[in-house]
Amino acid sequence: MKCYDITFVGHMCFDEIHPFKGDVHIAPGSAVLCGAMAAARIGKKVAVIAKMSSADMAITEPMKQAGIDVFVIPSAQTTYMQVFHPTADVDVRRIVQQKNAGFIALDEMPPIKTHWMHLAGITDQEFTLELIEGLNRKGYRLSTDMQSFVRQVDPATHQISFNDVPNKKAIFKLVERIKLDIVEAKVLTGSDNLECSAKIMQDWGCPEIVITKAEGVLAQAQGKTYYERFSNSSVVGRTGRGDTVFAAYLVRRMEHSVADSLKFAAALVSIKMETPGPFKGTLDDVLLRIRQKHCA
Repeated sequence: MKCYDITFVGHMCFDEIHPFKGDVHIAPGSAVLCGAMAAARIGKKVAVIAKMSSADMAITEPMKQAGIDVFVIPSAQTTYMQVFHPTADVDVRRIVQQKNAGFIALDEMPPIKTHWMHLAGITDQEFTLELIEGLNRKGYRLSTDMQSFVRQVDPATHQISFNDVPNKKAIFKLVERIKLDIVEAKVLTGSDNLECSAKIMQDWGCPEIVITKAEGVLAQAQGKTYYERFSNSSVVGRTGRGDTVFAAYLVRRMEHSVADSLKFAAALVSIKMETPGPFKGTLDDVLLRIRQKHCA
């Protein structure tokens, strides 16, 4: 059986983006897509396990062309998201889930050999605590993005709101690395101070915490706090920022320190934010950006 460096699990989706003072556009999206493409572009062996409609398989082609192996869990429909930017602040968004591929069950997961498995969800409609417990029992090393639980879909309006997660401490004990943004961290801990939030969450049982905000990214690990500013010159590729930065951190962290991995992730996502869509650069591009913008 083929062994992968990292496997991304979640929904593939369509993103309908409504920018502030810009034209509406629709493109394939999801945390799975952004994360997997970043990992593959820098040379890792990557798999994706995606729940989606087989009628929309065409949206997986860019991943396959990048050398990513895609395993599809069939669903009646592919998740469809609308993202509205009412102001020039790209971190202010209203998100609506118009279609939903449904929860992923443990018995739907294909057998796979991987050094790392990342649960890359978009909303709380993808992963259950039972799934995480089952994957943990199977021996997978796990990470997750807490947007997969904090972003909660209203069953009537389909609008997403950010709410606390009742079983958050159980989730933190089952995974080795967790990613959030500043809004999600405040929802879970009550603090908008990144360092304070990270320390609170580390006490819940997860040894490495990564938190993003508009200006940069923080990591809390091994009792130390690290921070790296982004170096992007524009935000036209803002969608997928967190998914990309954490994927870059995870794969770099396999062989490097926390500080090095955070610098690498910040440099890679800075390049990504300057162009719409998933990361299109190379490992050499990232290393050059580090030398140019992240050596201070």
